[in-house]
Amino acid sequence: MKAHDDRPVGVFDSGLGGLTVARALIDLLPDEDVVYFGDTGRFPYGSKPHDELVKHSIEIADLLVDRGVKLLVVACNSAASAALDVLREHCDAPVVGVVEPGMRAAARVTRTGRVGVIGTVGTVASGAYQRAAAAISHTRDGKPIELFCAACPGFVEFVEMGDVDSDQVHVLAERLLAPIKDADVDTLVLGCTHYPLLARTIGDVMGRDVVLVSSADETAFEVRALLDETGARRPSRDRAARHRFVTSGDPSTFAALGARFLGPEVRDVEPWRWT
Repeated sequence: MKAHDDRPVGVFDSGLGGLTVARALIDLLPDEDVVYFGDTGRFPYGSKPHDELVKHSIEIADLLVDRGVKLLVVACNSAASAALDVLREHCDAPVVGVVEPGMRAAARVTRTGRVGVIGTVGTVASGAYQRAAAAISHTRDGKPIELFCAACPGFVEFVEMGDVDSDQVHVLAERLLAPIKDADVDTLVLGCTHYPLLARTIGDVMGRDVVLVSSADETAFEVRALLDETGARRPSRDRAARHRFVTSGDPSTFAALGARFLGPEVRDVEPWRWT
């Protein structure tokens, strides 16, 4: 990165979930241009083999780097769990993931040290959150962190269909969250960037005493810190920041759901076809 860098920040996800991270970035860094890639044509990522996730992640990273991004945010827990270290070696641009920021936030807010994590099958099986928790090890006031993980297959698919609060989603949440609720956690990390879009349903099931932690805000803070360390923030100028959206799936569906989940920044969506 270079001082006063006009290049955009790149963000990618398996689909719409990473828009929660994009929203946090746009709110925290309103002068920064953002390019978002949603790989909805190859969705879902959570059940894909490790090597396939690495391959997809490298392909998307190359696409965004070719478009001149100065920093890359892997706004997908499944991709970050499988490919973050590979991407950091592969890319010239700095690469930020969502796993470590989420665990740092949980360690700050938990009162008891009993922390739950929910994610896709692939994310939970990867051990990424378990490793992040072990690296932090203790809460802010010195309590050891006890981690309880559960996979939540089906959550992402409901979000990608635009269904975040139906009776079917609530019934599924009650079943999948039961082990975490029984573990008596006081903090729950939403270990998939799609899950904040289900926060109301998840919160209803877990109860008001459990704090829900999204990695989106913490990831945005990390991006801001990196840009500030290198003086690479885009300077405020007359023109407004540009927010571009690209998808390998159906652009009209992405635009409709994206505007609902992120806001008016989602207008024209560029189609992308993998060859």
